[in-house]
Amino acid sequence: MNISSLKAYIAEGKLNDRLASLYGEDAIGMQTDRYLKTIDNYVKQYGKTERDVEIFSVSGRSEISGNHTDHNNGKVIAAAINLDVIAIVTKRDDGIISVKSEGFDKVDVINVNDVLPKEANYFSSYALITGMCDGFNRNGYSIGGFDAFTTSNVFKGSGLSSSAAFEVMIGNILNHLYNGGRVDNVEIAKIAQFAENVHFGKKSGLMDQMACAVGGFINIDFADTKNPIIKKIDFDLNKYGYYLYIVNTGGNHADLNDDYSSVPTEMKTVAKLLGHEVLRDVKYSDIIDNSAMLREKAGDRAILRSIHYLNENERVSKQVEALEKEDLDTFFENVIASGMSSFRFLQNVYTVKNVEEQGLSLALAVSEQVLLGKKAAWRVHGGGFAGTIQAFVPADMSETYKTEIEKVFGKGNCVALRVRNDGAVKVI
Repeated sequence: MNISSLKAYIAEGKLNDRLASLYGEDAIGMQTDRYLKTIDNYVKQYGKTERDVEIFSVSGRSEISGNHTDHNNGKVIAAAINLDVIAIVTKRDDGIISVKSEGFDKVDVINVNDVLPKEANYFSSYALITGMCDGFNRNGYSIGGFDAFTTSNVFKGSGLSSSAAFEVMIGNILNHLYNGGRVDNVEIAKIAQFAENVHFGKKSGLMDQMACAVGGFINIDFADTKNPIIKKIDFDLNKYGYYLYIVNTGGNHADLNDDYSSVPTEMKTVAKLLGHEVLRDVKYSDIIDNSAMLREKAGDRAILRSIHYLNENERVSKQVEALEKEDLDTFFENVIASGMSSFRFLQNVYTVKNVEEQGLSLALAVSEQVLLGKKAAWRVHGGGFAGTIQAFVPADMSETYKTEIEKVFGKGNCVALRVRNDGAVKVI
């Protein structure tokens, strides 16, 4: 469908059902305006309004439980959310990929014949694009050129996985333009992890990519990373009278790659000193019985982070069972325990590079003041160190919670999220 036909199609409400399924009925008007604006921005960037265009969407994600467990073959609960990346895309036949993202001056231009990893490209969107192309190549899938204009309301550095959503978006586009949509979203998530690890230079796990790609509430067991066990959880927060709030503390993840990388590195160091590749194969008694050696060779923080990992895996299993039994008391008890373990043992609530800035600690303190003693829960969200916290708030306290949080962090920084069933999709 060309630009003028697509704009008319959307303006006439013919995309409303699709928008409602992705964002909710109350967001149709806002999303209609957003889609039309993004199409106009595509035209400003690329012109050629007679070209046929397609629209793609990839959700952000919220980690529900399993803080920093996925990269050591652990267990997680995550959910796709109604904040997403959308892309207006046109296929081109010269093997050139051009991607312009709203809010960024640079246009990434890639030749699909030159997509091998280069250290000079680390920590750039360029690297993520080449990584997805390289990953598709290595797995026997087709790649080719396209022009894309993207926009995202997944706040960058928020712990909602803006980078994972972007990676999966490139895979989503390649899947539909050049592979007939036959590449499973689970496979796209695995390729996205490869792109981030090998091309981007960040030792991330697979949870972010998997949750963004698959959609809905999911429990993932990464015991076998090549074949993770993915289980959908039939759970609706609204049904139980709760909102899932994300508090944006104003910090971001820039220049914190060393902090993130240190977590899996230290955990795997402990595992290797105990004769294993990952902590999934380690028992608590192994750590304690060998603590003298581990303290000398890995350090105390590595041991504490490993203890967090072992306990967090058990918590995830308890929380999945609690949700399936509609036992919110046990679920919330373990949400809070997860947050406390992250603060004390995992130590990812603030960076030691800048101890004066502790937005996450402050947001957790305010949440505790408001919600302590209530049937509610709060914890650090995502990778930590900066960005966001998460809170499960009963509907009758939602305005109080939002008001108190925004007194500290400003209007618009306490956001109620909706879980969406679709992860990576072609919208039209």
